[in-house]
Amino acid sequence: MNIPALTTEQVELFILMFIRVSAIMVTIPVLGGRTVPVRVKAGLSLLIVFLIYPFVQLKAPMGDLAVFPLALRMAGEVLIGVIIGFAGRLIFAGIQLAGQLIGFQMGFAIVNVVDPVTSAQVSIIAQLQYLIAVLIFLTINGHHIFLHAISDSYRVLPPLGFHFSGELMETILELSKNLFVIAIKTGAPVIVALLFTSVGLGLIARTVPQINIFIVGFPLKIAVGLIGIGLTLPMFLKVTEFFFFNLKGQVSMLLRHM
Repeated sequence: MNIPALTTEQVELFILMFIRVSAIMVTIPVLGGRTVPVRVKAGLSLLIVFLIYPFVQLKAPMGDLAVFPLALRMAGEVLIGVIIGFAGRLIFAGIQLAGQLIGFQMGFAIVNVVDPVTSAQVSIIAQLQYLIAVLIFLTINGHHIFLHAISDSYRVLPPLGFHFSGELMETILELSKNLFVIAIKTGAPVIVALLFTSVGLGLIARTVPQINIFIVGFPLKIAVGLIGIGLTLPMFLKVTEFFFFNLKGQVSMLLRHM
């Protein structure tokens, strides 16, 4: 059995591709979570690199670059993956923020659970909405967006071709701003219902001071919140799907600005 000889350029290209693909696989939602074993992430990264390796060419050999510029270029490969994964995680962060706001108004500020992805304490309502968003993400094949982004990144950005531009920074800030837009759009109906409930309880407390408003208000707000979440679930599904479908265009825009 003859083993084909590999040139230095081919090995360099494989290393660069593995760095970029690994950075994307580690940072993207769901597949990049801590609950996914490291061996699975490494295996998927190697598989993807082997599949797209024949279609990628290294325009500037690594041997032609000095050590410091080469280190910066390789850090750029990592940044490509981090930025692409960051765009997807912002949507889930916005959904969790909406759940945090709803839980706070329901009186669940201290009812927290450990998020297995981030190992942080999050509201139980935020975790519920996050799990629903993950199911929607997988149902509409949202993870395919990032798999396509890997191949598109080499079509738009050759290895060692990353450039941090002003347009890229503006796009990242715009996506960060959208985190709060996502939170308000996904949680607005329930937040408004709970706000009106609080206003109504405040009026009752002023007009009928004999009523212990804390004893009455706590279960009432929990009931209003849970009923509101159930009634607005179809709208939540539609809004979440809309944000996930827009994710492909956002990732493409980020790649163009790099």
